Amino acid sequence: MKLRIKQSILMENLNNVIKGISTKNLIPILGCIKFDLTDDGLYLFSTDNEIGIKTFIDKKNLESIDELGSIVISGRYIYEIIRKMPNDIITIEEVLDSKVYIYRNDDEQNSSSVTLNCNNVNEFPNLNLDLSKNPIPLDKKILKNIITQTSFASSNQESRPVLTGINFKINNDVLECNATDSYRLSKKIVKLDVSLENNVNIIIPTKNLNELVKMINDDENKVNMHIFNNKVIFEFDNILMMTTLINGSYPDISKLIPESYLLEVDVDINEFYNALDRASLFTNLDEKNTVNIEVFDNKLKVYSNTPEIGNGEEYISATKKGDEKIKISFSSKFMMEALKAFGTGNVTLCFNGELKPIIIKSNDNQDLTELIVPIRIA
Repeated sequence: MKLRIKQSILMENLNNVIKGISTKNLIPILGCIKFDLTDDGLYLFSTDNEIGIKTFIDKKNLESIDELGSIVISGRYIYEIIRKMPNDIITIEEVLDSKVYIYRNDDEQNSSSVTLNCNNVNEFPNLNLDLSKNPIPLDKKILKNIITQTSFASSNQESRPVLTGINFKINNDVLECNATDSYRLSKKIVKLDVSLENNVNIIIPTKNLNELVKMINDDENKVNMHIFNNKVIFEFDNILMMTTLINGSYPDISKLIPESYLLEVDVDINEFYNALDRASLFTNLDEKNTVNIEVFDNKLKVYSNTPEIGNGEEYISATKKGDEKIKISFSSKFMMEALKAFGTGNVTLCFNGELKPIIIKSNDNQDLTELIVPIRIA
């Protein structure tokens, strides 16, 4: 294999494909990237057996294709080598004894070169990235919002694997995405451009979706979502990203969000967030960053008290609907992350008692609902 390519073009694709290599190094080949040079262009592959990424560089974006072939190289080394080279034309050439020679020549005065050992091409996993006939198209911005507005609420505890993913449910043309760690819940509903004959109910690992977000830019193109029994393939630009699914049944959250509330309180997101941020200075992780709120006629009191640290209290303006008196405790960290998902504007805090979950909604973002379980204070 031999080709010539601009450093910036190769680096752009390596930035994406590097996300698919294994960092655990239990199986060395899973830490590698496969280069496959064909008459059409250069394909790059990576996988850790849970995620697989394929990118394509069209021949028109290559300086030259001199000899077709495939090589498998350590992902970490090839990434760092190319990253630290200047934005010049680079030659990648397979040489004898399972080695690859990488070099650049600006002129007689400036040059650099390295030689890397190659791995056995036949040991690289065979990625099945065939696409379905009826993908689900999603706007890039919508898909990014789905993930960023829900992923923080999923669990990182492997003891309950289903909670480490985001639940994607599709009924006709409605996509509902849920994430929960059993202490909080984030729910996002999106209207699709297509209607499905069969319902979908799958769990996609959150860590893989967070990697997907890093690869999606903000242009107006679509992401095609190809759903299979044991995997999902996201197709966009010149990239295919495959992720395995999590086996198991996701908890039924349909009855967790009530249709009516005893008390609703409107607050400005930024004012409430900043008040929580200051009050949380007097909390600690051992106590789950607990803060308290009380609702008055037109004010919301936010306060915290940790004897060994100190105490703080804040008052912010609020609009109240209902006569219920509420004094409730919760994790400031969870509430602040929920508020960030809404962005700016106002949110409505909905209460049905001091031991019932707090529901957070917004008139400006009606497709998003957050839930936080209160903390019982003795």
